[in-house]
Amino acid sequence: MKRLLALIAALAVMTLVLTGCGEEEKAGKVLRIGTMSPLTGPYAADGNDIRQGAEIAVEVMKEQGGVEGYTDIQLFSQDTACDPKQAVAAANKLINEKVTAVVGAYCSSSTIPSSETLAEENIVMLTPASTSPQVTERGLPYMFRTCGRDDHQAPAAVKFMKDVADVKTLFIVDDKTTYSQGLADGVSIAAKAAGIEVLEHDHVNQGDKDYSAVLTKVKAANPDMFYISLQNSATGALMVIQARRMGINATFMGQDAVYHPNLIEIGKNAAEGMFCTFGAIDKDAPAFKNFLSKYKAIANNEPGAYSAYSFDSTMAYMLAVKAAGSTDPAKVRAELMKLDFVGASKNVVYDEKGDSGSNYTVYQIKDGKFVPYWNSLTGDKY
Repeated sequence: MKRLLALIAALAVMTLVLTGCGEEEKAGKVLRIGTMSPLTGPYAADGNDIRQGAEIAVEVMKEQGGVEGYTDIQLFSQDTACDPKQAVAAANKLINEKVTAVVGAYCSSSTIPSSETLAEENIVMLTPASTSPQVTERGLPYMFRTCGRDDHQAPAAVKFMKDVADVKTLFIVDDKTTYSQGLADGVSIAAKAAGIEVLEHDHVNQGDKDYSAVLTKVKAANPDMFYISLQNSATGALMVIQARRMGINATFMGQDAVYHPNLIEIGKNAAEGMFCTFGAIDKDAPAFKNFLSKYKAIANNEPGAYSAYSFDSTMAYMLAVKAAGSTDPAKVRAELMKLDFVGASKNVVYDEKGDSGSNYTVYQIKDGKFVPYWNSLTGDKY
């Protein structure tokens, strides 16, 4: 009897072990993708746009039959709050979730340190928004960027200033973040090389609400153009409102972080006429229209500035896994390097550094909407 009971107990243990193995094998068939972006705080609008863009891509891929060999595709989102330490913590949480790729982050100051953490585990990272050149200049084999770079954006902005807006004098303000100051430095260097006089390049702090000190300097300098390089649209709108109230009559220009529906929603009449640079997206293209329709249906709102880039980043990874038949990072990288597909934002092709480039467009706010104004590639007005 004792032998029989022992045999039954052994069989029970074996059954549990085999069941556990089966569950692990089944769980291993789930394609697990992470996102990192600021979901709370002053940058939450752009951060949630990134999360939603990835979610839409996953839904679209599922509708198309999913990725062969995987029973499901799951998304795991972490909040970076655009804080370097929190971004590293977010990366570690996603590693614990056993994701094989991460779409993110938003701020370059978050993407750079978190990518180092992910690189230790050979996890593919595709940023839809971080434009600092350093993101892809560190030789990380699994680091990709679907948006443009600051060293492309700055010359495009200055070419517009020189050739189109006939700017002779310029005042620059940034908020000392890796992205904002890096881009502002690039604009300053390019402007001087183009013969534009940079009257002053000043700084504010993240979280400031009162910009009267720096705006007093801007008004006294009386520049042809006031270039605003801030980390998000809400602070950009606040600066524009206060500048208009102070009677600053310069032409206002922002960059891709300021380019967001919130700039118009918050800034209202104060934002009218302002220019912003952003990567060219053909919103009349069928691919974008399909994305827009799906986004509205699922997210129940309009896509933000980086939604399409996030969608394309997520789709690029899933297409690479599909082609590789594996999540092995080396195989996925090889397939990412072969990619050439029409995404929601543009035709997506990555170079050896992991960059996909961008043709920057200058938009103007007209009648409460962003309207394409000038094409940096052709040098023509729309």
